Amino acid sequence: MTWRALRARRRDLARLCGWSLVESLPALLAGLLVARAVDEGFLAGRLLHGLAWLAALAVAVLVGAAATGRTYRSLGAVVEPFRDEVAAQVVQGALREATRAGGRPDSAAVTRLTHQMEIVRDTFAGLLMVTRGFLFSAGAALLGLLALAPVVAALAAAPLVAGLAVFLAALPAMAAHQRAYVRAGEQLGQSAAAALAGHRDVLACGAQARVTADVERRVSAQAAAERTLARMAAIRSLSLGIGGWLPLVVLLAAAPWLVERGLTAGAVLGALIYVSTGLQPALHTLVQGLGGGGLRYAVTLENILRAGPGSDDPRRSGPATRTPRSRPSSGLLGRSPAVEVRGLTFGYGPRARPVLRNFSLTLADGEHLAVVGPSGAGKSTLAALIAGLVPPQTGTVHLAGAPVADAEPDVLAGMRVLVPQEAYVFTGSLADNLRYLRPDVDDHTLEVTLDALGARPLATRLGGLGASVAPALLSAGERQLIAAARAWLAPAPLMILDEATCHLDPALEATVESAFARRPGSLVVIAHRISSALRADRVLVLDGDEPVLGTHWQLMARSATYRALVGCWDDPMLSPRTAPARRG
Repeated sequence: MTWRALRARRRDLARLCGWSLVESLPALLAGLLVARAVDEGFLAGRLLHGLAWLAALAVAVLVGAAATGRTYRSLGAVVEPFRDEVAAQVVQGALREATRAGGRPDSAAVTRLTHQMEIVRDTFAGLLMVTRGFLFSAGAALLGLLALAPVVAALAAAPLVAGLAVFLAALPAMAAHQRAYVRAGEQLGQSAAAALAGHRDVLACGAQARVTADVERRVSAQAAAERTLARMAAIRSLSLGIGGWLPLVVLLAAAPWLVERGLTAGAVLGALIYVSTGLQPALHTLVQGLGGGGLRYAVTLENILRAGPGSDDPRRSGPATRTPRSRPSSGLLGRSPAVEVRGLTFGYGPRARPVLRNFSLTLADGEHLAVVGPSGAGKSTLAALIAGLVPPQTGTVHLAGAPVADAEPDVLAGMRVLVPQEAYVFTGSLADNLRYLRPDVDDHTLEVTLDALGARPLATRLGGLGASVAPALLSAGERQLIAAARAWLAPAPLMILDEATCHLDPALEATVESAFARRPGSLVVIAHRISSALRADRVLVLDGDEPVLGTHWQLMARSATYRALVGCWDDPMLSPRTAPARRG
């Protein structure tokens, strides 16, 4: 990913390298100009001549300082877009995990998006500066040494290469310890978040000691990983001593021999300046940068990408990976039930009373089912289970013959649409909101949809399909109407309305539900008003005991809960022959 980001911004990277080349001008000229100032000026008794050479060095330093400011401007053009790309992957990965069938919210995603994201951004910028600084500064110093005397360059380069070799050989072990440190920090965050979120259960179960011990163990693991990481600093110090300080010792020890071979005092001093102000700082910056920030960058980015959307996406894998499951064909829809639930059991917690226990249901293709019952009976839970948003503890859910648990998120999205009570409308045009689930629909179809669902007055008030929609200025009912029209346009064969019309008036609610009933496919309505049950083919009553399924008149005879919801207490055995025919 790093290489791809650098290639995508080659122009900005080239600009950064260009200014770095100008910035390295003092490193290239420092030793040569000092040697000239000493040999041709001060030792020759020509003070002004020596000062002139030093003035030239001062000009080079000013030019390099001006270029340094330009390098930081060029750096931002490379780093900031990369940070945005990684942040997008973090969010996509967290949402993908939280919304897939059987998924759960990932508390560690917050750590990746905040602390770890800042580590990646800062260390990526630092790595660019460190790497280009070493390449240009060390390269300029070595070129200057070659210009002074090739033998001096060889004497300085040999320890430098040895120091680099020691450091690079230790990098894999450093990376492993850095990886352990990052993992320990994330595991500590997960353990602490679980303990804080469930503190009431912890107190109720008397598990304070166990939970505290678990968090303490995570704290100790992170501390041990950090101490091990700190000990790796000794390796960096060793490589700095070999590659940074040993060249100075070698040059000082070889100075008499170099002078005997004709090297001037100014050249010896210039060589020492190249090593002390060029090679040594460049190596120090590289070792500290790669050994500290570089390892944090590599391990943290690896951790982020491991949890991102590309970690197990078959489209990013090689040809040996499995391909996504295709959407069921229309022929399969005709042969298999729209919804088939078998032995479903679900409860909120291992010891909680199950909301649904050994529940089974079959919904034929094209059937209209209403689900009614008192608050808390499990109606919305059933909708979420059918839609594949939560996994059952036991049992299976099949949509059009395909198991929900095995369906990929994009395939599952093409099989059903769930419209919740709190409708989501985003800022943009009305047409964009309606096309959200079917981007290719034309304006004429949108107009037909508005008429079918009774949303024409709302569209007119807003100013038409092209009008801007501000969610905060819409009422809850208006948002529900837009969401219903959006779902009605979706190509999915199964619609699940989870009290999706509770903020509409009864007449408009009837219009919306009638439109969905005429729509090809199957319909499940979690009913807010009992009138929704009168419009359905069958009704499912959830009342905390054994669920009851049947037509309106069958339930009037069999279910006391349903009779209470209908408001018929005095004549429980009302016959269909004496009752008015239901409409729709």
